[in-house]
Amino acid sequence: QVQLVESGGGLVQAGGSLRLSCAASTRTFNSYVMGWFRKAPGKEREFVAAISWGGGSTYYADSVKGRFTISRDNAKNTVYLQMNSLKAEDTAVYYCAAKLRIVDVTTRYDYWGQGTQVTVSS
Repeated sequence: QVQLVESGGGLVQAGGSLRLSCAASTRTFNSYVMGWFRKAPGKEREFVAAISWGGGSTYYADSVKGRFTISRDNAKNTVYLQMNSLKAEDTAVYYCAAKLRIVDVTTRYDYWGQGTQVTVSS
């Protein structure tokens, strides 16, 4: 069982930046592919970014490519999402997730955090 706790959300103006963190309670953090997802009101949950076990491979949704950066620190059992040039349409609850297999990083995650709210004012 893996517990995930997100932090770092908040209110920011359009064009600003935020960094989300997700701390994992597992001794085998480096065995997990980590992902970030988001859910805006009235919309389906969508994939944002993912990172492989060692951090050597990263994946992004087209809507955030070039603006968001996912990274991880396996020594701290933490994954990050640096969000720059934020837009109003980035407003959502952001969730981190974990799974063991890297096949299709956009879906089928086994563990989820409780989410953190990001609000971008225009």
